[in-house]
Amino acid sequence: MDKITIDDFAKVEIRVGTVKSAEKAEGADKLIKFIFDFGDEERQVMSAIAEFYPDPEVLVGKQICVCTNLEPRTFRGHESQGMILAVDNPEGGVIFIGPEEKSPAGAKLH
Repeated sequence: MDKITIDDFAKVEIRVGTVKSAEKAEGADKLIKFIFDFGDEERQVMSAIAEFYPDPEVLVGKQICVCTNLEPRTFRGHESQGMILAVDNPEGGVIFIGPEEKSPAGAKLH
């Protein structure tokens, strides 16, 4: 993997988002459509994790770290305005990256 400089990394904006809604995306079996509250704005973020969350509404209220300064991208007709940070769970599924304690929506990672 290519190495990046600290200046490259400084360009990445990661903020805490609170899941306002989560539902399976219409017309896309693998996608969940999230609406995140970032305090000063709401954004739609798509994630291909539907196989792990048959009832994505259980994620409402969860705080997850999101990269918020990616160029928007369209997946199966749904625009995504960020990328959720998660790691593979060795027992199956994903583990979301988020704050240990409740944080203000929109808080930036340092």
